[in-house]
Amino acid sequence: MSETKRVFGSFRDPSGFIFQTNGRIYRQVNRCYARAYEQAESSGLFEEAIKKHWLLPFKEVQQVRPLSPEAYKVIIPTLIPFVSFPYEWSFSQIKDAALLTLDLHLAGLQRGMLLKDASIYNIQFWQGQPVLIDHLSFDLADRFNVWPAYGQFCRHFLAPLALMALVDARLSQLYRVYLDGVPLDLAASLLPFKSKLNLGLLMHLHMHAKNQIKFAHQGERTHNLKKLSVQEMTAIAKSLRKTVQRLLWHPSGTEWGNYYSDTNYSDSAMASKRAIICDMLRDAAPKHVWDLGGNIGAMSRLGVEQGAQVVSFDIDPVAVEKNYLHCRKEKETLLLPLVMDFTNPSPGLGFASKERESLTDRGPADLLMALAIIHHLAISDNLPFNYLARYFANLGQWLLIEFIPKHDSQVRRLLASRKDIFKDYTQDHFEEHFSRYFKIVRQQAIHDCERVLYLMKNQLEVTR
Repeated sequence: MSETKRVFGSFRDPSGFIFQTNGRIYRQVNRCYARAYEQAESSGLFEEAIKKHWLLPFKEVQQVRPLSPEAYKVIIPTLIPFVSFPYEWSFSQIKDAALLTLDLHLAGLQRGMLLKDASIYNIQFWQGQPVLIDHLSFDLADRFNVWPAYGQFCRHFLAPLALMALVDARLSQLYRVYLDGVPLDLAASLLPFKSKLNLGLLMHLHMHAKNQIKFAHQGERTHNLKKLSVQEMTAIAKSLRKTVQRLLWHPSGTEWGNYYSDTNYSDSAMASKRAIICDMLRDAAPKHVWDLGGNIGAMSRLGVEQGAQVVSFDIDPVAVEKNYLHCRKEKETLLLPLVMDFTNPSPGLGFASKERESLTDRGPADLLMALAIIHHLAISDNLPFNYLARYFANLGQWLLIEFIPKHDSQVRRLLASRKDIFKDYTQDHFEEHFSRYFKIVRQQAIHDCERVLYLMKNQLEVTR
C-alpha cells in the first residue's frame, strides 16, 4: 500500500502544498489559485521561466489523487537532488538567488503578474544555478496596491547581502536565527555609516527600517496606500536589482581559503591520493556523494568525474565562495558547494523544528568523503573517534576517509599551541572505533606520504 503524506514544512500558503507519495514529490494546486495559475500558463510566464532555467520544470498529472477536496490540479516538479538552505550558502549564491527573484518578478510584471512572496526558501540550487521551486509564487498584479513581497525581499536578501559585503560574510548565519529574514532595524544598526552613501541601501534598507518603526502601530496593512502602477513597481524592482548587483565581496583572509597552496603533499603524493580516491569511488559506485571537507572542491570533482551528484561542504565561507564561483564559471551541473561546520551541523529549524530539515534528515548519502578533516575534528575540536564514527554512520552508506598520523606536519601545526592530550589519536584506535560501525573494505597508504585512505561500508541500517 502506498504511503501518502503532506510535507510538514508546506503549510503557510493557502494556494497549495507539497505532498509525497511512494517517495515522489507532488504539489497540490488549490482552486483559490486557479485564476493565477491559468494566467501564468496562458501568458507564457511558466514556459519562459522554465526555458531560461529560472523555474523548476514540472508537469501536470492526472493519475495522482489529491489530498483534499479543494484541489484544482496536481503537478509533479523535477526532483532536486539535495535541498539546501541560505545559512549554508556563500555570498554569491545568495546574491544570484536575489537577482533571480527580481528577474522573475520583472518577468511577471510584463504579463500582468508579480511575485506575491519573495522568500529565499523558495529558491534552490539545481544543475549549478538557482531556480524557483514554488510554482505558486506568482499572482495577478491587479490584486495588489503595492508589491506585497517588497519587505520580505529586503529582509531575506538585501539586508543579509549588505551585512555580508560590508561587515562580515559570516553574518549569513543570522538566517539560522531569523528564518523570516534579518530585521531591517538590526541590519541598519550593524552596517557602517558608509552604507548610507549607497543610494539603494539608504532607500531600501535604512529609510525602510525607519518607516517600519515609525508606522509599526499600523502593521503591514497596504490597502490604504496609493496604488502603484506596473511601471512604478518595475522601477522599484530595477532599483533593487541595481543595488544588489553593486554589492561585492572579495573572498580572502581565512585560514583555509588557500589550502591547496599551503599543503604538505608532494606532487607524487597528490597524484597517488587522487588515483586511490578514484579507484575507491569506482568500487563503491555512488550516485550521491557528500564531501565533508571539500574546501575549494578539488577532490569533490573526482566524484563528479565518476558521474555522481556531489555536495561539497566546508566550514570556510571563502573556500565555498571560490568553489561556487568556479562552478558558475565552468557551468558545472553536478557539484553543489555549501558552508557547513561539522561540529555544529545544520539542525532542524522553524516550527516544531521541522520546517527546515536537519542535515541528518536530508541523508543518508550513498558515500561520504572525509579527506583531511578527521584530525581537525579529533584534535582541534576534541571529538572522540567513537562519536565521529557513529555520526558518520548516520550520514552515509559508504565512507571514504583519510587518516593522518600525529607526526604529520599538519597535525603538528594543530598541536603547536596546545597541550597534547590525545593519547588515543592513533591509527589502531581509529580502526578500532570505526570498525564498530563500518566494515573496512579497503585501505591503502598514499605514496610518498604516511597518510592512509580507507574505504568502509556502513554496517548499520540507514535508509534514504
